[in-house]
Amino acid sequence: MLWVKAWHIVFMVTWFAGLFYLPRLYVYHAMAEDSVSHERFKIMERKLFYGIMTPGAIITIVLGLWLLADYAWAAYKDSGWLHTKLALVGILIIYHIHCGKLLLDFKHDRNTRSHVYYRWYNEFPVLILIAIVLLAVVKPF
Repeated sequence: MLWVKAWHIVFMVTWFAGLFYLPRLYVYHAMAEDSVSHERFKIMERKLFYGIMTPGAIITIVLGLWLLADYAWAAYKDSGWLHTKLALVGILIIYHIHCGKLLLDFKHDRNTRSHVYYRWYNEFPVLILIAIVLLAVVKPF
C-alpha cells in the first residue's frame, strides 16, 4: 500500500499545482486587454484544466478511495481527522468544479469579475492544503 500512498501524494501535488495556477491564469486573463492575449489564456486554461488538473484530481481520488478501502472500516469510523479530511476533499472537488465553470465563462467571454477577485479566489486552495496536510500528518482527533 505504500506504493499506492506514494502515487496518491504525487497526483495530489499535480492536482494542487493546477488548483494554484489556474486561478492565477484567471488573474492575468481578467487583466488582459487585447484579443490575442484572451485567446492565448483560453488555450492555457483549457490545457491546464483538462490535461493536468482533472486527471490529477481523478487519480488522486481513485487512489484515495483505494487507500480508504484498505484502511479498514473499524479504524475509519473512529477517525475524526479522516472524516474532516474527507469533508475538505469534498469542498476541494466543489472548488475544482467551480474552476471549470469559470473556465467556461472565460471561454465564452462572459467573465464579469476583476483580477482582484481572482487574486483572493486563488488563496482558497492554500487554506485547504494546509488543513489537509495537518490532518493527515498530525491526526489531531
